Amino acid sequence: MPSLLIADDHPLFRAALRGAAADAIAELEVREAESLDGVLSALESNPDIDLVLLDLHMPGNHGLAGLAAIRAQHPGVAVVVVSANDDPRVIRRALDHGAAGYLPKSTGLNELRDAIRTVLACEQWLPPPLRGAVANARSSTDDTRLAARLASLSPQQFRVLVLVAEGLLNKQIADRLDIQERTVKAHLTAIFERLGVRNRTQAGVVLRELELTDPSRQL
Repeated sequence: MPSLLIADDHPLFRAALRGAAADAIAELEVREAESLDGVLSALESNPDIDLVLLDLHMPGNHGLAGLAAIRAQHPGVAVVVVSANDDPRVIRRALDHGAAGYLPKSTGLNELRDAIRTVLACEQWLPPPLRGAVANARSSTDDTRLAARLASLSPQQFRVLVLVAEGLLNKQIADRLDIQERTVKAHLTAIFERLGVRNRTQAGVVLRELELTDPSRQL
């Protein structure tokens, strides 16, 4: 039985996604999460999850950082990005960072069902009206390199990187991840080398490059 995780902080939108998923797949196990921490916890506890519908701007997530975290820590899980942002350049970036599909929040129920079926069949899905524009949107060389560098990190190294970007010190990171401080230092050495940076500040900047503006929350 396929397993789906709906990751969004709006209950009504989660309900709509759940209904569309139930209509799309006769037998489907559906879980929900309201934050990025909830997503990562659910994936750790339920390794059988096949697909995540991920809101780019849910609590704890910052643009493409959540997508990068899931792809680094759970590379076997397909991720469809859900966002109010339908800029073809943003969609192109999401695909470059490993998204299996992209759902603008204006998408109709029929397209939602089609997207879920398509991605569970291991194919990529994009909104039909945007496919041409996304195909014409060029991948940024910097973005492509960043995606490859982040993908080279182990799950634990990515967790360390996230905590570095949050400003935690080595001892705090060790306590948070329940590892020894010297292990944190070893991870940092590997992170700096793989990202091509020299220090913690530069490593944090790399992760912040994944942040995006949420059009639905602008004044």
